[in-house]
Amino acid sequence: MKQNKDNGWIMKMLNVIERVGNKLPDPVTLFFLFSIIVVILSAVFSTIGLKVEDPINAGEMVEVKNLLSSEGIRYLFESAVTNFTGFAPLGTVLVTMLGIGIAERSGLISASLRGLVTSVPRSLMTAALVFGGVMSSMAADAGYVVLTPLGAVLFAGLGRHPLAGLAAAFAGVSGGFSANLLLTSLDPLLGGLTQDAASIINPEYASNINYAMNYYFMIVSVFLITIIGTLVTDKIVEPRLGTYQGDVKEEVDYLKPEEKKGLWAALLAFIVTGVAIALLVIPSGGPLRGGEENIINAPFFHTLVPIILIMFFIPGLVYGIITKSIKNDKDVASQLSETMATMGAYIVLAFVAAQFVAYFNESKLGTVLAVKGAEFIDATGFKGIPLILTFIIVSGFINLFIGSASAKWAIMAPVFVPMMMLSGYTPEFTQLVYRIADSTTNVISPLMPYFAIVIAFAQKYDKKVGIGTLISTMLPYSIAFTIGWVVLLIIWMYSGLPIGPGSGITYP
Repeated sequence: MKQNKDNGWIMKMLNVIERVGNKLPDPVTLFFLFSIIVVILSAVFSTIGLKVEDPINAGEMVEVKNLLSSEGIRYLFESAVTNFTGFAPLGTVLVTMLGIGIAERSGLISASLRGLVTSVPRSLMTAALVFGGVMSSMAADAGYVVLTPLGAVLFAGLGRHPLAGLAAAFAGVSGGFSANLLLTSLDPLLGGLTQDAASIINPEYASNINYAMNYYFMIVSVFLITIIGTLVTDKIVEPRLGTYQGDVKEEVDYLKPEEKKGLWAALLAFIVTGVAIALLVIPSGGPLRGGEENIINAPFFHTLVPIILIMFFIPGLVYGIITKSIKNDKDVASQLSETMATMGAYIVLAFVAAQFVAYFNESKLGTVLAVKGAEFIDATGFKGIPLILTFIIVSGFINLFIGSASAKWAIMAPVFVPMMMLSGYTPEFTQLVYRIADSTTNVISPLMPYFAIVIAFAQKYDKKVGIGTLISTMLPYSIAFTIGWVVLLIIWMYSGLPIGPGSGITYP
């Protein structure tokens, strides 16, 4: 497929991004280097006596602590293990993945996605693909490896251009990654990092932040991304691709009878489990309500990790039993073990990221940088929409080089969350802005882990598809998602609506 000459400068820019990004070290190495830099900077700034006024305790000063002093070196050795085991996202991610792993490996998530997009009328096929892609963030791998090629197959089976179906699914899976109607592993993953970062300024406030902090906004975002993705596919991407001239013919893989039976059983199990959880929360005096009159303050919102585990585990188990993908307890144990085996890379990353975050906090560099950054923002006059747009641009640009949402937020949260708190914005809101920026540039980042896989899927239908082809195809989604999400964010900001349970925009 020929490239549009008008997009030449865009392709050149993205090619530069690809070359530079490919030269970046692995995220594990990055965090190791950042940790060393923090230690060195702590010694330098401590020596010159850098200090700022405590943003919480007026009149008191916060000085940078030297991590290369005798006391600092002892801290580096003594805290290594507790830094790791106390790293907030570590346990939350591993626990939630136990439940999600059963749902994924039993076949429930894959069957659910296929069932969704193959059971809708032809006129709603594009919307179903985008919506299914957004919802697939319950288990990101399933979305990329199941729904993206399935989108191409479905469009080809309907006589439409398969690459348009692939693009629609990829846009939903990757561009809408942050949004979902359910809480996913991303919520506690980012939420733990946000809590740690907020504690730099106000530990008491941080302890009351819950993992559902962006939930209301993300529910609405599901429908926003679905509508935008559908319009971009039908009005821009597919007309640009034209009529498919290839020879590949596809047969749609519809659900088998046992899979349908398993899905109905899993749905019933999900409803029953949900009702059981609700009985622990809704009645006055319920164990997870904790006697709180305002349910937003109930223990329920601080126990979401095991609840997510249960809500995925039980339906996944039921589906596996019905479809015979789980025959006994050994199969359950095996699937749980396989899930944890895939988390090895994350555990290694968590170890070095935990050291970086801990050193940043212990040295007080986070507090000093936040205060200085807030003073700079005040001096520039950046407030409101200009400040938010700048943060989105910075985060989205960084996302082109570092694909992992958690790796980026582990680096950025200790800097931006305290800084934004001192500028009057809640940690919950800062995380929300980050999630928008992180998702919208996913689809045009050649360094995104699944980008090469999507190209391989596309080459089945057009051997000439390369990085430039895919980026030029996905660029309209990235632009439209960014504009749509920013407009929604502005509306939310000025309406004063909560972005999640107990979460506002203005920091008290």
